[in-house]
Amino acid sequence: MIIDKLISIENEIKLKTKEFRLSNLNPKVIAVSKTFPIRDILPLINHGHIHFGENKVQEAIEKWTDIKIDHKQLKLHMIGKLQTNKVKYVVNLFDYVHSLDNLKLAEKLSSEQLKKNKNLKIFIQLNIGNESHKTGTSPEKLGEFYKICTQDLNLNIVGLMCLPPNNQNSGLYFSEMKKLKEKINIQELSMGMSEDYIVAVKYGATFLRIGSKIFGKRI
Repeated sequence: MIIDKLISIENEIKLKTKEFRLSNLNPKVIAVSKTFPIRDILPLINHGHIHFGENKVQEAIEKWTDIKIDHKQLKLHMIGKLQTNKVKYVVNLFDYVHSLDNLKLAEKLSSEQLKKNKNLKIFIQLNIGNESHKTGTSPEKLGEFYKICTQDLNLNIVGLMCLPPNNQNSGLYFSEMKKLKEKINIQELSMGMSEDYIVAVKYGATFLRIGSKIFGKRI
């Protein structure tokens, strides 16, 4: 049962926060529902789960527009690469954006939010491993980018997000993310997926993006 999987994950997280002596940490699980139809997601909604993640705008519009009208408590997270031409749709539908990775996108988010009188919660995506094939702000430029986003563009930057390099020790990168979070004094950390979410909890993740461990293999 999909609900049993979620409950098992949440119980494991609670045990680990105690084990790591992080009693004040209460990480939220984002059920990454990309590629899964709404019939597979509804049991979690009916169970009372709130946070869901999608990475394709058109798929999210088709799946979530009506559901969110009927379930106003739901929080939808944009976790994939976001093109500027899709920003207007994201501002309409989503509550969080985890993938702010460049100034042009920041400017577009700012202008669209002004038009629609919205104030999304936004994460700056860091290229924590300095990988050439991945997008994201470099750790060295984070302070400057954060200042522009918050002061010049009036964006509600709530946290930092990363995708650590594959097949490497995630903890090394999560540790660096924790230091960067503390350096700019920001509240949230979006890191950790199905294979490494417990490691992410150890380093203070507040949002965990978990997909296959809840829903099973992607369709």
